[in-house]
Amino acid sequence: MTSGAPSGTNGGAERRAFWICMAGAILFIGAINTVNALSWLAEDPDATLAQAAIIEGSSGLMSLALIWIPWQTLRRLPLDRPPLWRTLAIHAAAFLLFAALHIGGFTLLRVAVLGPAYEVGPWFDRFVYELRKDALYYTMVMVTFWLIRDRILRAAAPPASDPATFDIRDGARLVRAPLADILAVSSAGNYAEFHLADGRKPLMRASLASLEARLADHGFVRTHRSWLVNVARVTELTPEGSGDYAVTLGGLVAPLSRRFPEALARLRG
Repeated sequence: MTSGAPSGTNGGAERRAFWICMAGAILFIGAINTVNALSWLAEDPDATLAQAAIIEGSSGLMSLALIWIPWQTLRRLPLDRPPLWRTLAIHAAAFLLFAALHIGGFTLLRVAVLGPAYEVGPWFDRFVYELRKDALYYTMVMVTFWLIRDRILRAAAPPASDPATFDIRDGARLVRAPLADILAVSSAGNYAEFHLADGRKPLMRASLASLEARLADHGFVRTHRSWLVNVARVTELTPEGSGDYAVTLGGLVAPLSRRFPEALARLRG
């Protein structure tokens, strides 16, 4: 199998990545909350160790309880998934949900345990203050999760064995496509878009140059700086003037630039 993404081990790699990230989050939250508690005790002579532990512990517990929000958002939408504006908008909405549940949750816990001893203060001012801290925490967690998960999933990719199929990792989804069903591959920013015979267009985080190196021995040829086509699936070659051509592959039309004469010779021959 030509390896483009993790195979059946993908689920195990996902779980391993999650628990590694969870362990890191526990250590990070524990360290930050301990420092905050000690700083509070040093600055406020009336504060007690129990109060500091409850204040910081409630925030930490809620952060861990809600960690599924950045994780699930990242699994379904990697940070560099195009279009960028939509990706950022969805992640911003996920952050606001996280922040609202986090702030509301630890406030209820503090009131329930400390009662009148805990001063909530003006709700809006409290929310804005905590929102700034949550933004920093959420961003650090999201970027760390992204880097760790991507590294582990790439390491879990199986070695090449069966050239009849190609594994396409589209976010958390694995698409195992027969090479004969891949009509063409086009560039989409940091991603490559696979055009399959059944109409699906999965995206994979890879450069077109790297895919060209993998697929060249399986009948794919570069016809344009942004396109690879499966020679075996070409049904028509139409001149468009100035040396350029349109390459028809069933219901798909790809460009053939005059800058790729080797591709023209291959398709004609």
